[in-house]
Amino acid sequence: MIKKEGKRKMIHNKMKQGIKDGVPIAIGYFSVSFTFGMLAAKSGISIFHAVLISLLNLTSAGQFAGMNAILAQASFMEMALTQLVINIRYSLMSLSLSQKLDSSVKVRERLAVSYGVTDEIFAVASSKPGTIGAHYMYGLILLPVLGWVGGTFAGAAAGSLLPAEIISALGVALYGMFIAIVVPVAAEHKEVKVVVLTALCLSTALYYLPIGKRISSGFSMIICTVFAAGLGAVLFPIKEEQE
Repeated sequence: MIKKEGKRKMIHNKMKQGIKDGVPIAIGYFSVSFTFGMLAAKSGISIFHAVLISLLNLTSAGQFAGMNAILAQASFMEMALTQLVINIRYSLMSLSLSQKLDSSVKVRERLAVSYGVTDEIFAVASSKPGTIGAHYMYGLILLPVLGWVGGTFAGAAAGSLLPAEIISALGVALYGMFIAIVVPVAAEHKEVKVVVLTALCLSTALYYLPIGKRISSGFSMIICTVFAAGLGAVLFPIKEEQE
C-alpha cells in the first residue's frame, strides 16, 4: 500500500512538472492558433472544422498550408504530399525523442506521446537531463494541446473583430517563443550552439542561393535538420555509460 502510494505521488510530481514546463508553450500556441482560427473563419471554414483541424494536426505550418490547399480545391494527393513535406521533420524529432524516453515507457505510451511532438515540446523535452518518463510527457503536452485547440476556437469565434495589425503581430509569436526556448540552452551547451548555428547558416544559404529556390521550404527544413543533427552526432558523440 505504501509502495503504491509512493508510486502514485511520483507520477503526480512528474506530470505536475511537465504541466509547469508546458505553460509558456501553451501561451504561445494560443496566440498563434488564434490567428489560424480567425483566418479559417474568414475563409468560410466552420468553427467545428477549424477546431477539428487543430485537434487532429497540432502543427502550425501544416495547418496553414493545408487550409490554403483546401481553399485552392487541391486534390487529396496534393494535400497528402503537402503535409508529408511540411511535417516529415516530426518523424526525425520522434526518432530522437524515442532515445530520450525511459526504457520503461511502453509502445502504447510512446504512440500517445508521438501525438504531441512539436518543435517546442521537442526542444523542452530534449533539454531535460537524463531520461524522461511518459507521465512527464503527458503533462508537457496537455496544456499546449489545450492552448492550441482553445486558441483556434477563440479565433474562429472572434471572426473579423480584430484589426489586421494585431493578426500580423500574433503570427510571429511562435517564432519568438521558440527563440526563447533555444537560446538559453545554446548559451550553456557548446554542442547545442554549434548545431543551432549550423542549421541557421545552412537555412540562410538555401534561402538566398539560386539552388535553394528549387527546393521547397519543407525539404529545406529537413535538409537543415538532418545535416545539423548529423554534424552534431559526429562532433559530439554521446558515449554509452559503462556498466
